[in-house]
Amino acid sequence: MDFSEITLDKVKPVFEIPEGIDRKAPYVWIATWGGAGFLSPAPGTWGSIAGLVCGIIVYLLGGAYGLIAGFIFVTTLGLWAAQEFDKASGGHDSKMIVIDEVAGQWIAMIPAGLNPFLLILSLLLFRLFDILKPFPVSYYDRKVEGSAGVMGDDLVAGILAAVCLMGVRLVFF
Repeated sequence: MDFSEITLDKVKPVFEIPEGIDRKAPYVWIATWGGAGFLSPAPGTWGSIAGLVCGIIVYLLGGAYGLIAGFIFVTTLGLWAAQEFDKASGGHDSKMIVIDEVAGQWIAMIPAGLNPFLLILSLLLFRLFDILKPFPVSYYDRKVEGSAGVMGDDLVAGILAAVCLMGVRLVFF
């Protein structure tokens, strides 16, 4: 195979950053969790992984209560950042907004503690509920407008994942 004909001008990024988005604005970096939302493919999964790593650090520093406080803070910040990102892009719930995945992942991992198996399971369960969107996740995804809808479906997916994880802990640990 001859790779000499491949040039970067023929490669198109999966995401074009929408017009009107100021790449230096704080809401962009908050909404994309430091740029994780710009990774592709599957920016939601990248955001969840980044959230898991940051969540472990928060848990190490503050335990479960620290993670709960962090999720409340991130959710509040996410409501603002998602609203600003949507306003600037003229869209709704851009795939680049991943702070909602971070908040949902932090909820999902609360029952995991620092158990590596349960942390990975929290990621898998959260992504499963976030992608499949069973009720009530689908309700927030389809019916709730604005940044509350952007954040809400992931928060509910995180709660469902946390409940499943508590069941796993009860039965197996």
